[in-house]
Amino acid sequence: MSFDIYVCRFENGEPALLDMNAAHEVLDPHVVARDPGLHFLQVSTGTGEMADVYFSSPTNITFNRFGGEGVMDLLAGLLLRLDAVLIVPGGTVVLQREEDEELLPAPLKEGCTTVVARTGAEITEVIRAA
Repeated sequence: MSFDIYVCRFENGEPALLDMNAAHEVLDPHVVARDPGLHFLQVSTGTGEMADVYFSSPTNITFNRFGGEGVMDLLAGLLLRLDAVLIVPGGTVVLQREEDEELLPAPLKEGCTTVVARTGAEITEVIRAA
């Protein structure tokens, strides 16, 4: 898929820092290319299963051109490890737990649909429906 999705954390309605060391621990075993100057990784979990990953800011990791069951499972594992949510184009926020909605900023709570999805397959379904 060639659109951007965003891994973010929120606390008390405000963006919160992501644990970038933990993110690298999850992603680094799958890295096939990197550009430290651009804060970019390309990950692969198998033939045809790739994602471009940008460490955009201390509060955001962006996935682009992603696809494949293994990549989606990797994304699900990253969300769990970082205690993060996934913001999908079209106004959908993927949560790990229903109660995570309370952590979101008011514009996301009021203007987006929230969906609990914990596995790669569930996240894929949410993205396709968005």
